[in-house]
Amino acid sequence: MSAEPADRLRRAGELVASAVGDGGVPGAVAAVGRGPVTLASWVAGWADTTQATARPMTAATLFDLASLTKIVATTTAVLALAGGGQLALDDPAARYLPGFTALRDGAVTIRHLLAHASGLPDTRKFYQWCSSREELLRDLFATSLQAPPGTRVTYSDLGFLALGEVVAGIAGEPLDAAVRDLVTGPLGMTSTGYTPLADTNWVGAPDRFAATEPQEDGTPVSGVVHDENARLMGGVAGHAGLFSAVADLAAFCAWWVSDADVPVPAALRREAESGQTAGLDGSRGLGWVRGGDRFDILGDHWPASAVSHTGFTGTSLALDSPSGVWAVLLTNSVHFGRDATAVKALRLDFHAAVATACLRSTEFPR
Repeated sequence: MSAEPADRLRRAGELVASAVGDGGVPGAVAAVGRGPVTLASWVAGWADTTQATARPMTAATLFDLASLTKIVATTTAVLALAGGGQLALDDPAARYLPGFTALRDGAVTIRHLLAHASGLPDTRKFYQWCSSREELLRDLFATSLQAPPGTRVTYSDLGFLALGEVVAGIAGEPLDAAVRDLVTGPLGMTSTGYTPLADTNWVGAPDRFAATEPQEDGTPVSGVVHDENARLMGGVAGHAGLFSAVADLAAFCAWWVSDADVPVPAALRREAESGQTAGLDGSRGLGWVRGGDRFDILGDHWPASAVSHTGFTGTSLALDSPSGVWAVLLTNSVHFGRDATAVKALRLDFHAAVATACLRSTEFPR
């Protein structure tokens, strides 16, 4: 990378610092790279702003990834199983979840679930009336489709809850162990996993976490998954629950854009980036968000080959395999509440700055 784009990346860092300095987000950790090389990284603000437990953000801070779980854990685990011949993307989902009646009656495939085109609703607040993981799964499996599969895009936590159960069933072990065996272990992601305060396979020290939303007593959630349905699942679910640090996510992105065929064949990863919902009301790959989707954070600044994903707590990933450029932006914006105005603005500006620095054109038709 020439000196000129390296200088331009300073703008991305300035945007991170400004978002924190203006009080829009509590803290942030970010990194940008091309292939295996991290070009720049930044740390700003606070992991916890609570007076009694205040801690500055560090490069080693562990973040509740929220819906980045869908990409890093669930999508990648499904693709690893597909690459190993243990499932096919066009298999009926009911083959693996026979108790989920709507999947059978609607002929929903694994591909439909990954592309958010299954016809399942976006979410349901199971935690408001269920008291256990078993009750949540019972009600999930009784959920009806809202549309025939393949006819519309609805970003669905329920679809990825189901995929998490598919992964666990095929792997013959709980989802957290399956993700460790299929994804984080092979990729050397030693600071990534579920239930970090309880899992002896990797221990997240209490002072390493980015705090999320304050509870009724004023103390923030820290080291425990923010998503209430995932919490009811014991912290281990297909749609949320994974924790990680910036170095592991940089390694994940660098691997994803590479030609490596382990633990997922490169050809399958390229298929996951490709359009799966042509003609529908959303632009989705397998797991990933593509340009033009309502959740897209890259706009016209990145090429059509680029994909991204966000997490409710304030996290995001973006990458473009042809150029090898990737970006990790981790914030604990939900620590200041559920108004996402500031973090949404930061995402758009940050990724535009990354494109200006690292990609040839500053505007691509998408």
